[in-house]
Amino acid sequence: MEKNKLNRKFLAALWIFSLTGQIAWVIENMYFNVFIYKMFNADANAISMMVAASAVSATITTVIIGALSDKIGKRKIFICGGYILWGITILSFALIRKDVLQVIFPAASTAAVGITLVIIMDCVMTFFGSSANDACFNAWLTDLTDNTNRGTAEGINSMMPLLAMLAVFGGFMSFDLNKAESWTVIYLIIGIAVFLIGIIGIFLIDESGKKISENKNYFSNIVYGFRPSVIKQNKILYITLGAFAVFGISIQIFMPYLILYYNVTLKMDNYVIIMAPAILIGAIFTALYGRLYDKHGFKKTIIPSIVLLCIGYIMLYIFKSTAFVFIGSLLMICGFLSGTAIFGAMIRDYTPAGKAGMFQGLRIVGQVLIPGIIGPAVGAYVLRNAETIINDDGTTSFVPNANIYMAALAVAVMLFIVLFIQFAVMRKEVKKHE
Repeated sequence: MEKNKLNRKFLAALWIFSLTGQIAWVIENMYFNVFIYKMFNADANAISMMVAASAVSATITTVIIGALSDKIGKRKIFICGGYILWGITILSFALIRKDVLQVIFPAASTAAVGITLVIIMDCVMTFFGSSANDACFNAWLTDLTDNTNRGTAEGINSMMPLLAMLAVFGGFMSFDLNKAESWTVIYLIIGIAVFLIGIIGIFLIDESGKKISENKNYFSNIVYGFRPSVIKQNKILYITLGAFAVFGISIQIFMPYLILYYNVTLKMDNYVIIMAPAILIGAIFTALYGRLYDKHGFKKTIIPSIVLLCIGYIMLYIFKSTAFVFIGSLLMICGFLSGTAIFGAMIRDYTPAGKAGMFQGLRIVGQVLIPGIIGPAVGAYVLRNAETIINDDGTTSFVPNANIYMAALAVAVMLFIVLFIQFAVMRKEVKKHE
């Protein structure tokens, strides 16, 4: 089959919106944890609770808004409007500071109020972010690609978290994250950037190639993907989502604590300089690896990704020296992002045409909800007896240890079993349609 080329306007929108959205998600998924740890002395349970609450918010939002975008037959209004409101919400975090909270809530514990507000506002921010990115941008991406170019598009889309990490780490490497003023500037920069991208999208995003759902019953659209008859008709899609969920659980066991592990446990004040080359190499690797899916399919490309991930885990568990931590991080990053790209392309290939919005909620269940609840909870359990340190103000904070990588490895090994089941289902379905 001849490959359909992706036009320049589509690629520009893909790069700009995907990168900006992922930068905002990096701030939420990796820096909010550091924020409440540094500013309000949050423990592992509070971090786990925040990640889980955000995952639930993302899932509910994506199901509702994804189905709504199908009913209306438009994605652009949700993408652009969502990015604008997403940016405004990020700006509000600049006001969550001890000095401000002490004035507003003089009789309450500043730490408890701060953690509670961050969790609540994180859910609000997630509503707008998931409406724009998870529900509608991803549905738009599915609408405007096909099985001849999805691996390429997904390779670009899936390397964005790495480029976002590189942009955030590099852009804010000179900031002292122990100071409230640094966080204020970070939220102002990211909030304004996301807001402006929403404005730009009004002129950039093209919907002319979209496929519109035939089912205009909104509430029917919401529950469509959860119907037993639909599951039976799309077995490969659902088993892929299940495998993706196990993959995500493995990632979410350590990811909420990744920066804290480098900075607090390994005392790597220069972790940004060390991680930047790993992130850059991983991004290039992911972009190239996505093309292999278009040529060789799911089975031959997903296994090497998981193997790389496991080797990275083992090295991060065993070694503490800078050189080996770099190599372990590089392998982990390559396995994580290439695996995400392959799963993403597979899910898009088996999403029924014209129903992309309805199925975005299911994708989030597998990619965000299940991993976001189970993964951080496992990580918090593993760290329940972690060492503690005394801060300058007399408060205590936990110190993440390498056991999170061993727990992540155990789940990744379980994933191989799930994948073999998936391969068997795929063979059976292919024979059935021969």
